[in-house]
Amino acid sequence: MMLFFLLLPPFLMFAASFSHNLWARRLLPISSFAVLLPVIELFRLPKPYHLWGNYLVADDLNTYILLVSSVVGIGVTLALLTLDKHVKVTQKALYRFYRFFGLFWIGLTLSILANHMGIFWIGLEMATLSTVYMIKTNHSPAAHKEAWNYMIVGAIAISLVLFGVILIYAAAKPILGEEAMLFDALLSHADRIPSPFLFEMGFALAALGMFVKMGFFPMNLWLAHIERASFYPVAALFSGILESGVMAGFFRFSKIAERVNYDHLFIFVFIYTLLTIFIVSFLIFRAKDFMRLFSLSGVEHMALIALFWVSGGTFAALLHFGAHAFLKPALFLSTGVLESTGRYHFAGALKGYSGNRGRLFWFLVGLFMLAIISIPPSPMFFSELYGFGAMIDNAKTSHHLLAMLGAIALLLVLLSVIFYRFVQIYQSMKYEGEESPKKVYTSEVLALAIFAVGLAALLLPSSMSFLQGIG
Repeated sequence: MMLFFLLLPPFLMFAASFSHNLWARRLLPISSFAVLLPVIELFRLPKPYHLWGNYLVADDLNTYILLVSSVVGIGVTLALLTLDKHVKVTQKALYRFYRFFGLFWIGLTLSILANHMGIFWIGLEMATLSTVYMIKTNHSPAAHKEAWNYMIVGAIAISLVLFGVILIYAAAKPILGEEAMLFDALLSHADRIPSPFLFEMGFALAALGMFVKMGFFPMNLWLAHIERASFYPVAALFSGILESGVMAGFFRFSKIAERVNYDHLFIFVFIYTLLTIFIVSFLIFRAKDFMRLFSLSGVEHMALIALFWVSGGTFAALLHFGAHAFLKPALFLSTGVLESTGRYHFAGALKGYSGNRGRLFWFLVGLFMLAIISIPPSPMFFSELYGFGAMIDNAKTSHHLLAMLGAIALLLVLLSVIFYRFVQIYQSMKYEGEESPKKVYTSEVLALAIFAVGLAALLLPSSMSFLQGIG
């Protein structure tokens, strides 16, 4: 029954998109809010809670991810109400966007709650394909080109994940039989897998596929190109929900790989994420518009989450995960307003907003800009503090403490480059350029306020305690 309540709202979203009436547009944020109610109920239920046998199981980790994604979904659908005020979009295209949003949400829900590698893959594939059509909602040559690029790169990434799943299944089948497809069975028998090399090959391929989808090295720019070419709510969905779903899969796979051979897992992820952040920091330094800036910053966040997670900093990774999920969609949605009177102009972007709505808008955007570079009391500040602490703790048990300290110093230098660039841009947005009257709508300010409340909720002692309890 709980699964029915989780999937009913997106099905209604999908069905209502065919009506082409005004009420259907208003149904979208209501449907998103309706998803939140059963997710909150999931928190109250004992864990693990079996939604569909052993195939879909809710535990503390995926319930938290689903809750964060649900809040992001509400914010994005609120901002969608005024999409046609900022960009040229036909009513037919707008309803098609809603249609594929419903399918996207169903796919993500399945992949986040999946305890079965096959269902995880099907959910991810469904979300990927529905996103292609959302990119094509923007009828421009650039969007059509990037939709095809996304189809090709997404297919490669998904295929790598599928190949990895097949190898992992083959490695564990001699002892688990058909249960070798279940995450919990793999985790409890990880140290008995008869072909660890085959498993590690499978994990490396699956992780590579997930890293490609998140824009890690060497695919750092493909995500930025797609998010630039599509409408800004698509970028918000990519950053706040789709990447979260992919990261949920990485959490599952890496927990099993940790028990098979922790050193191999750590070295693989450490090198990969370090290379990613190294390249992304300099791309951010050269970013010329909001969308690319925020997109590249999102890649840096996901790399840090993966690094903290495999370093044993589970709490830091999940706190960073939640902060990223609220901050990035908020900034992408703000982009739609900031660019509505001239694209690619940082100078003066925060000037010209009047009235209570306008003042609240520039205050929230300024707050998000400063929070994203980890200025306290941003959750980003605490997550990075705990994350780097976990890396040092991890190194103390090995013979590589000095190497780890050197790597952390390098990371801090790279993060300083990003910090400098964001502060420079914020100052340009607030104090440079000409001032001209600009408009922001109530639903957009409300969406940003929801994200601000979400960020503040992460800092509550009860939230911190809950995240620390997820192991």
